[in-house]
Amino acid sequence: MNLKSLARNLGISKTTVSRALNGYPEVNVLTRERVMAAAKEAGYEPNPMARSLAVGRTNVFGIIYPLLPSDLADPMFLDVVGGMSAALEKCKMNLIIAPVSQQNELPSYEQMVRGRRVDGLVVSRTLVNDERIAYLLKKNFPFVAHGRTEVDQPYAWFDFDNQAGITLACRHLLALGHQRIAMISAPLAFNFARQRRDGFLDCMRAAGLAVDPVHLADNTLDRRSGYQAMQQLLASSPRPSAVIVDNHLSGVGAVRALLDAGIAIGEEISVIVWGSVEDSLVGSNVTTIDQPDSDKAGALMVEMLRAVVGGADPASLHVLWQPTLLAGQTVGPCPQRFC
Repeated sequence: MNLKSLARNLGISKTTVSRALNGYPEVNVLTRERVMAAAKEAGYEPNPMARSLAVGRTNVFGIIYPLLPSDLADPMFLDVVGGMSAALEKCKMNLIIAPVSQQNELPSYEQMVRGRRVDGLVVSRTLVNDERIAYLLKKNFPFVAHGRTEVDQPYAWFDFDNQAGITLACRHLLALGHQRIAMISAPLAFNFARQRRDGFLDCMRAAGLAVDPVHLADNTLDRRSGYQAMQQLLASSPRPSAVIVDNHLSGVGAVRALLDAGIAIGEEISVIVWGSVEDSLVGSNVTTIDQPDSDKAGALMVEMLRAVVGGADPASLHVLWQPTLLAGQTVGPCPQRFC
């Protein structure tokens, strides 16, 4: 059954039926209920293209993502996307992920916005200075940032408390007598990496400890770079007694490097990794800074983006979740020779 037949059977104009089905407020409640009931009984399904044209929306949200090969096997990334997809399915909406190269990322945003191909965007892996967010704010295009950035204008964002999470890890190691603590970081252009590095340095400074620059590694965001960073720390003198890795992708490589070097993890060197380390290359029960409920985080960002599209004030849509420290077998007291 099409819209014309449904309207004829009800003895109502096509315009009124269409507005009732699309939730226009000028249609009274009794008429809307009558139309909805008749549509359900007749098995009427609106034409998605026609509906989009009528309401000026695509019913699609998007993510433009410079995918790394490791992302496709990243359970945390897949959990977030899965949460978004499930939430959108309940609303009869869709999610598209547009993989792009880093150099083509901003032009892809411009193309997506000009063509109004989606109703809103989720901006992932935010940068300290993020031109994507600046562009979307300038164009007044609906978005939610998965992470924060340094910008003066209000915008909607969801994030975990990066500094608080790293402080948990740092204080845990300090309480066990560790003083030479190293850190392996993602590229510091990423806002989460910068906040986690700053949180680590603040924690060490508060404890009256200086961090050897040799014990600060960055630009690691996959197994290989994490492996190489840990090898460099093992070759440093003096060697650290503990290492914090600020992302789970590098964490797999860092732990693997210790295992390959024959290091007794938790006895000779302690390790804490931000994020769940679920990988066949790592047999250890790793102590982690946990980001719980990644799927629920994805669903929440969908809810926030729907609110932005509906006209909500972005300044009121700030969500900061707290990470937790999950004890594993990769942390122990500082060895006597290091303390």
